Amino acid sequence: MDFTETRFPCFIAYGSEFDDCDFSGAAFEQLLMGSTGTGVGGEEWDGAAWPQTVFRDCVFRRTRFAEFTHFGNVRFERCTFDRSRLRQQTATSEAEFVDCVFLGPVRSINFWGRPADRDQAVLGRDHNDFSGNDFTAAELDDVSFRHIDLRAQRFPGLPGYAFLDRIAERASSVLPLVDSWPDDKHCQEARSALEFLVGTARAWTDDQALVSPARLGPKLPPALREELFEAFRRTSSDTSRG
Repeated sequence: MDFTETRFPCFIAYGSEFDDCDFSGAAFEQLLMGSTGTGVGGEEWDGAAWPQTVFRDCVFRRTRFAEFTHFGNVRFERCTFDRSRLRQQTATSEAEFVDCVFLGPVRSINFWGRPADRDQAVLGRDHNDFSGNDFTAAELDDVSFRHIDLRAQRFPGLPGYAFLDRIAERASSVLPLVDSWPDDKHCQEARSALEFLVGTARAWTDDQALVSPARLGPKLPPALREELFEAFRRTSSDTSRG
């Protein structure tokens, strides 16, 4: 079905299936992609089950998603998000993505491999499928992967990023470099960023992470960020200067 350039003042999907739909240029002003059904058809949600909405082989090219969209219990299979306005999306803890392609900017969004504990019973699952997704042509900015196997995604060639394992070990190995910097403010900035990166990698992605220079200290001077990033990638047992 062709929804090209369609403007949706309000779009609510409940237990629905969309196959081979083109949402290119569409605009969603209010969007509930996997609604609980509350208010749909005049019926209130009984809280016992939460049917899933599925989008298969759909295209979202330059699609304008409303910020802070409620994704709800929705599954995307083999969908393409091409320069879509995927930004400021944090209500995504029940969403599943399988074999999808992301192109262009993807900003301030959380991807979850595990739904919230309070929702697992009504969803009928304790994990979200998130595999085979291709981010090689995406521009990621403030994107968080939580309880997701990063090895099951495609990241090779992503400009400005490196997919790395043994995050805690790497962080320890670059501390001599950080301590060699003359400005204590820069040292503290880098140490705080490294501590946060280690904590999130251990808690969410099995001591792995998609790392960029900005993640190692967004307030550091660009030259120091790049120096630290390159040292972090090398994982040498001695990354001190000289």
